[in-house]
Amino acid sequence: MKTIEKYITRELLIPFFAVTSILVGLFVSFSTARILASAVTETLGMVAMLQLVMLKTIIALEVLVPISFYVAIIYGLSRLSRDQEMNILRAVGFGDNRILYTVLLIVIPVSIVSGTLSLYARPWAYAESYILDAQAQAELNANRFQAGRFYGSEKSGRVIFVQAKDDSGMRMKEIFHFIKKDGISEIVVAKDAIQQQQLSLDQRPHTELFNGFIYRLAYPEGKDSAIRYEKMIYYNENELVTNYRRKAASTRALWESDQPRDIAELQWRLSRPVATILLALIAVSFTRVSPRQDKSDKTLLLAAVIFAVYYNLTGLAQTWVEQGVIPSMPGVWWLYLLLFIFAVLLLPGMRHRLFSKT
Repeated sequence: MKTIEKYITRELLIPFFAVTSILVGLFVSFSTARILASAVTETLGMVAMLQLVMLKTIIALEVLVPISFYVAIIYGLSRLSRDQEMNILRAVGFGDNRILYTVLLIVIPVSIVSGTLSLYARPWAYAESYILDAQAQAELNANRFQAGRFYGSEKSGRVIFVQAKDDSGMRMKEIFHFIKKDGISEIVVAKDAIQQQQLSLDQRPHTELFNGFIYRLAYPEGKDSAIRYEKMIYYNENELVTNYRRKAASTRALWESDQPRDIAELQWRLSRPVATILLALIAVSFTRVSPRQDKSDKTLLLAAVIFAVYYNLTGLAQTWVEQGVIPSMPGVWWLYLLLFIFAVLLLPGMRHRLFSKT
């Protein structure tokens, strides 16, 4: 790499790492505040909370990395143009094509990092965070309850009471569990219970109940029932389980699936490096600023609007594939085809050719 390419590379990588650090810091602060507000620390402890924040940050990196490089290109090249350094480079024969070539040399490794995060780090982080979330958010989670107190949930309609717990908090005595759903009230009582910890994604979090009764009260029909049991396994999974398992699935498993939701998740992962490159191409087009005109504020505002539109469209495209509105092909790729056309039309050389023909 020649001296000029090294100089431009440095001018882009410094703001890239700076913006990435700022965004990661903001995300960590937001995630920590949100987890503290949900009282997860009381359930899992401070160490597990820090692990959960780290895992969520790893998941977010696949989005934060493209954003950071997008901003870094706009900031770095705009500064070179504003300080007339870009005009000097063009005067010595380092034209727009060479600048674009230099940006591509940088963005390709960045896109590989983004793709690796999406294809491998993201599912691993989701799998680990799912285990922690499942332990923290389970409705019948012994860690969430103090002995001798009633606990209710407006969201699920449950009422739970535990008379006593041992020192480990995993064994409970005299359990009462009530839930009303679809016009049927169900009461579960047990003499003893043991909460089993989930150690892997393949396991389902559950609680084993011993020596109790299940009462089902159906009204107005009056078809009540009572069942005595010696042992019953109560699964603690919540409504986010299916979504978590799909996001935590390996890329190979998603590739072999024909379910629309799995296809949407796979295409999202595969599109991360493509999005990184296309956003970089768009960012290059915002950097031609007259030396006597400082348009940095307008440039950043326009760049932010374009990224906001793109980001909302990515969510819409993925949702359409999940719901079967759009088939697996073109899937989400129609959006990136439009983004590619938009990026090419914005490139300085292409604009010059189009205007010269007209």
